[in-house]
Amino acid sequence: MRFNEKELVSLSRQPSEMAAELGMRGHKKGDVVKKRLVKLVVNFLFYFRTDEEEPIGALLLEQCRVEREDSQSFSIAFLDEAERKYLFECDSEEQCGEWVDSIVKASYESMRKNLIFYRTEIHRLTGKDPLEQYGISDETRFQVNNGLQLTPRDTSSL
Repeated sequence: MRFNEKELVSLSRQPSEMAAELGMRGHKKGDVVKKRLVKLVVNFLFYFRTDEEEPIGALLLEQCRVEREDSQSFSIAFLDEAERKYLFECDSEEQCGEWVDSIVKASYESMRKNLIFYRTEIHRLTGKDPLEQYGISDETRFQVNNGLQLTPRDTSSL
């Protein structure tokens, strides 16, 4: 996927859902854990050297698996490149859980599932489609596939 570097830098400066200094080990063999400022903005995880304002990298949080490695660390691996795995070390078990939950919820697919779930619930309660007023109620990307019932927490692997 291609990205415009200036747009990514601009996005990295937007208010974040979460930000903290974490230990981070990259995906290359021999990488060591380094302190990085990590920011979650929409569905991108930006990482910075702690003394710099521009990101040194960004992870698009789509088609990835987020897993707890132990009580204070988690990893992000991409489904199409299993060897491309990033490790993050947190200061506490609680902080680690918050990061994992936030990253799982940040993907487009997770947000789409939530939209479908709440759209279905609103329709059930009111008898009206909440997307109809926007002219997008028939778009297939907002339809439930195969009649599956989705819940907002149905996001274990994205």
